[in-house]
Amino acid sequence: MFKIRTYNNISVAGLERLPREKYEVASEIQHPDAIILRSHKLHGEPLPDTVKAIGRAGAGVNNIPVAECTHRGIVVFNTPGANANAVKELVLAGMLLACRSICQAWEYVRGLNGSDEEIHREIEASKKRFQGFELGGKMLGVVGLGAIGVRVANKALALGMNVSGYDPYLTVERAWQLSASVIQASSLEELLAICDFVTLHMPLTEQTQRCINAERLQRMKKGAVLLNFSRGELVDNQAVLEALDTGRLHAYVTDFPAAVFRYHPKVIALPHIGASTREAEENCAIMVAEQIRDFLENGNIRHSVNFPEVVLPRAPGTTRVAIPHANVPAMVSKISACLGEAGINIQELLNKSKGEVAYSLIDAEGPVQREILDRIKAIPGVLSARVVE
Repeated sequence: MFKIRTYNNISVAGLERLPREKYEVASEIQHPDAIILRSHKLHGEPLPDTVKAIGRAGAGVNNIPVAECTHRGIVVFNTPGANANAVKELVLAGMLLACRSICQAWEYVRGLNGSDEEIHREIEASKKRFQGFELGGKMLGVVGLGAIGVRVANKALALGMNVSGYDPYLTVERAWQLSASVIQASSLEELLAICDFVTLHMPLTEQTQRCINAERLQRMKKGAVLLNFSRGELVDNQAVLEALDTGRLHAYVTDFPAAVFRYHPKVIALPHIGASTREAEENCAIMVAEQIRDFLENGNIRHSVNFPEVVLPRAPGTTRVAIPHANVPAMVSKISACLGEAGINIQELLNKSKGEVAYSLIDAEGPVQREILDRIKAIPGVLSARVVE
């Protein structure tokens, strides 16, 4: 029986993928094999020694101590793409809100008083204040061409926009999904200089933190619209405020409110609702539950942020051993030697690395006793080891 501790409200559609005959799932469960969460912050909380995996029902993992997990051999999963459609639709809505001054116009109408005739006269006299511009023919810059960025780019083309994209880490998979009509920018600065709209879809890292700063804002096309539905820390809020006040930016649309933007007429701030649709929450929960189940039952890793993708079909009649370890020379031979010294033959072995860590899946002929597993764990650089039941 596997034990799963949950934080936040995880969609039932996902939890149903963990059969009751094999899984015990609860928010207060002791000695869990895995943790599933959404936005709950694990930083500073003790992680039980039993934890083998943490699944984030969403894309960002800033609320998880990934470095600590890696050091302990805990695999951290996320769900890239599961909420991509929800975020894509909100980005498109954000562009329309900004270019047509919809929020400001709505607030204006809500404040009108008088009879229908009086309201009509007032509207006719004042509606020029809310003159906007159309999306068709404008240039959209998409910074980050992952699951969300690719969808935004393709849909913007369908709306009649021109699109430029920048992503130095564009994967082959996303490249195949991206329309050939998207113009490739060679640098972020090049993209900022030519675009009427710029939308951010990057992970938050040391390199991307406040990447939209005063210097880069000055490079943007005058009167452009900046959209941030990725992470609030990607932008320098004070610099954005100054760009709005000087007219460098026409508007800032963000899913991350900040005190500095409160009541600013050119800011549309939403309460972090990019992925807040029933469909997205169900998709994320289903995806993370299936990842956790495949890992616990088969040792397979799909969509991990700290370990490589490792998927190995199980060889019938064998014992599977899963071993996260340091990516150093001779590690596989040392592990194999432990099995060989015990007279255990290896039928299948798959080893892959990611940066400083690696992961090995072994299908051994015959049982692997605890003392053999302990010998493997004692190898310098081995982070953990388990027999996958």
